[in-house]
Amino acid sequence: MSSALEADFVIIGSGSAGSAMAYRLSEDGKHSVIVIEYGGTDAGPLIQMPSALSIPMNMARYDWGFSSEPEPHLGGRSLVTPRGKVIGGSSSINGMVYVRGHARDFDHWAEQGATGWGYANVLPYFKRMEHSHGGEEGWRGTRGPLHVQRGTRVNPLYTAFVEAGKQAGFELTDDYNGSKQEGFGPMEQTIFQGRRWSAANAYLRPALKRKNVRLIKGFARRVMVENQRATGVEIEARGQVQMVKARHEVIIAASSINSPKILMLSGIGPAEHLRENGVNVIADRPGVGQNLQDHLELYIQQESTKPVTLNSVLNPYSKALIGARWLFFKSGLGTTNHFEAAAFVRSRAGVDYPDIQYHFIPGAVRYDGRSAAKSHGFQAHVGPMRSKSRGSVTLRSSDPREKPSIRFNYMSHPEDWADFRHCIRLTRDIFGQTAFDPYRGEEISPGSHVQSDADLDEFIRNNVESAFHPCGTCRMGRKDDPNAVVDPECRVIGVEGLRLADSSIFPRITNGNLNGPSIMTGEKASDHILGRTPLPPSNQEPWINPRWQVSDR
Repeated sequence: MSSALEADFVIIGSGSAGSAMAYRLSEDGKHSVIVIEYGGTDAGPLIQMPSALSIPMNMARYDWGFSSEPEPHLGGRSLVTPRGKVIGGSSSINGMVYVRGHARDFDHWAEQGATGWGYANVLPYFKRMEHSHGGEEGWRGTRGPLHVQRGTRVNPLYTAFVEAGKQAGFELTDDYNGSKQEGFGPMEQTIFQGRRWSAANAYLRPALKRKNVRLIKGFARRVMVENQRATGVEIEARGQVQMVKARHEVIIAASSINSPKILMLSGIGPAEHLRENGVNVIADRPGVGQNLQDHLELYIQQESTKPVTLNSVLNPYSKALIGARWLFFKSGLGTTNHFEAAAFVRSRAGVDYPDIQYHFIPGAVRYDGRSAAKSHGFQAHVGPMRSKSRGSVTLRSSDPREKPSIRFNYMSHPEDWADFRHCIRLTRDIFGQTAFDPYRGEEISPGSHVQSDADLDEFIRNNVESAFHPCGTCRMGRKDDPNAVVDPECRVIGVEGLRLADSSIFPRITNGNLNGPSIMTGEKASDHILGRTPLPPSNQEPWINPRWQVSDR
């Protein structure tokens, strides 16, 4: 057993939260940090070139390869659940869309027992982490490690989408991450100087330049607990089982799928479930693995009568040219994720903040890179933000190598169906505005013949896809809440010297993509771990639509 495998803080996972914590916990030079990561390097164009985003997400080299159990409300379909197995975790394989979440999301967290995580408390951490290029003055950070930019939006279809939203009566917003989330406007990206600006590039690489930070490649099997205190992590590395010792604390940041799995394998979780799987119970926490949430989305696709879309560059020759231009000059279409226009809107009167998200892309193509249109086309990814459906992550056995059982229970709440039908009809309304008159051809998907509730439901059942935002499986709450897993300082309840900080602690899913809130979680958790007074709360008031009680727009 190597004595070098010891540090003050041992972090499991080099993803969004893990990388941020490695950077902050080692910043003052007083503490040593070891980061355990099973995945390999994130070097190379497949990860670093933004427009190649659909490739690493589908590669066993970079992805854990999880998928859901057959989903009973989706005709038994099993949906893929990509999680990054690489330096930078899921921030190295995600769509690079940057969304903080809405102010009310975090206020809801605080109401649910995550005291100190209201919007006033988290806003200073979002500012600390950001280096915003073009965001709203006074609301955004400008000196943080995480570069956030807008796309060039040269394609005329981006402008048409935003203008169509305005014509349909919706708000416009120039910065949905500023004071006003609601409306149509530019989408933000974690891209810098033409490269994917992952948590690895923003946080981990700078941290690893310090003498007090080490990255160890290994498979985390379980947390070692002695007398109700975490003492280290059992890992498998180079065919041997080894112990990485933590002098102060072990911190789990292994994703909303792997974090609850590691807790349960360590004896922390629903006691009966642990016993059934032959795991000794150290702390009976029934909430571990429960409360699983995600965002679902549909692609609404329309033919374009003008050859201005990305469908013209999906051929091998064009792709080679784009790749070469990116490789040599870090310019051109290779430098964007193509999500450059967005919208957050409310579904109906009486909803006080947005509950529908749009990503717009000037092409008709799937996440897996397959072209959907025979001709030119454009599409909106649309989905509700706050489904009431909940799922779980459970063990199949006590074998750490066995993948956990993931059940999302997608579309299990009746409101989900009404919400999605509304999303489809609303998108048709937007695509039907005069701004799209110069471009609009036939509807590709669902197709103009799909009109009745029953037909729309059939389309939803067969085509709805995960937006890859799983979270909530180790919910943060009050210490006396039997279903909470961590307290508001990210301490695992019932075990000393053990914290957990990643998207699994979210009490409820936030609006939009989860990379931003996950990094913020790592930032804020770092201050708690170091025993620092949290950053002073903000007194800035976010914009809420004055017409919210009477209109959806």
